[in-house]
Amino acid sequence: MANFSKSNVPQFSVDVYQNEYLPENGREVNAIVTVSATGGGTVGSAVGAPHLYTAGQSPDAAVAIMVDCSGSMDYPPTKMRNARDATAAAIDTLRDGVHFAVIGGTHVAKEVYPGSGRLAVASAATREQARQSLRRLTAGGGTAIGTWLRLADRLLSSAEVSIRHGILLTDGRNEHEAPEDLKAALDSCAGRFTCDARGVGTDWEVKEVTGIASALLGTADIVADPAALSADFTHMMETAMGKEVADVSLRLWTPVGTAIKFVKQVAPTVAELTGRRTEAGPRAGDYPTGSWGDESRDYHVCVEVPLAGVGQEMLAARVSLVIPQGDGSVQNLGAQGLVRAVWTDDMVASTRINSQVAHYTGQAELAQVIQQGLDLRKSGDVDGATAKLGRAVQLANVSGNADTAKLLAKVVDVVDAAAGTVRLKAKVEEADEMTLETRSTKTVRVKK
Repeated sequence: MANFSKSNVPQFSVDVYQNEYLPENGREVNAIVTVSATGGGTVGSAVGAPHLYTAGQSPDAAVAIMVDCSGSMDYPPTKMRNARDATAAAIDTLRDGVHFAVIGGTHVAKEVYPGSGRLAVASAATREQARQSLRRLTAGGGTAIGTWLRLADRLLSSAEVSIRHGILLTDGRNEHEAPEDLKAALDSCAGRFTCDARGVGTDWEVKEVTGIASALLGTADIVADPAALSADFTHMMETAMGKEVADVSLRLWTPVGTAIKFVKQVAPTVAELTGRRTEAGPRAGDYPTGSWGDESRDYHVCVEVPLAGVGQEMLAARVSLVIPQGDGSVQNLGAQGLVRAVWTDDMVASTRINSQVAHYTGQAELAQVIQQGLDLRKSGDVDGATAKLGRAVQLANVSGNADTAKLLAKVVDVVDAAAGTVRLKAKVEEADEMTLETRSTKTVRVKK
């Protein structure tokens, strides 16, 4: 694991938002932890933009692009052409010095460029060679995504870099390997590289694509129109090029008698982290957050504290940011926040819900009821689906999540948004339903 000097690391900060007051018998403390990184990479900057590299220094990153080449990519034929164009656009976005490879995925994984188990180093010459090699991306065969991921892992791990990232495109279901094989591949790759996953068209399985992105701490999305792939690939690669620090973990220390109930990312998307805890010494645990550039994310931390009397107070949890090193040590990023608990008999103080906690509790519920509503709709439970999606409309309206509200309006007719009164549409475009499901975890930031 690489060590980072102050010259190329963003400065991290931690802010904690909570109502620290508990009633006499209260035991649950909720806090929103905002983590911000500033002064490092510029996420989304154009190729050639100023970056924190000294003269002659190579960017500390490697990228593997995995392109579905199964037979269905030929229907329509423009889909494969769009995939090649998108891959070329992503290659053009690579900064000089970044290690990279292109993988063609069917029921087996094939090295398209550079080959021979190697990674290329981005330059004008290798980018042009890679673009020429994309002619070898042709459709034919099945789909076994686990094999693509394992090859990407082997290639990425061959580079002495800190940032390892994958971009995966598929247009179909993972029909040529068992679900447990894909899960084993994801388990093997987790923590080794991050991966953004995209489904093109409407013949792929949303839960497979979002599951891949979730396991590998990346993003997932639908590109319903293959013609939009180039813009999406360019944006993904620009974002990857802006990452400066890999393997950042949220470390939570709690005192004796205190336990972490859950930890979840709540912005910019909802992502459950509770089950990903790794023990980090007495009463401390690390929760992985992946790679960072210039950005800010919010986390909901829920802590169970022991009973205490009115007037007593305690530190419920200490939050810090670390980078685990290969030798078992950690690099501390120097940012810390405290979650407190104070017991009071003031009912007004103890029942006040912090606005950040309330907002993100609603956003997490919004993501959940959308998933439940769509599942019920698919199973034919009209009443159940109507109730869940009605609640989703209500939550989107209250929180100002306009993007999700627009997606919901393509699946239900909204009678009264404030009350959550809706009717299921008789006919829904498959792309609209898949877009809502794929983007259901996207949240809006709380209004400060």
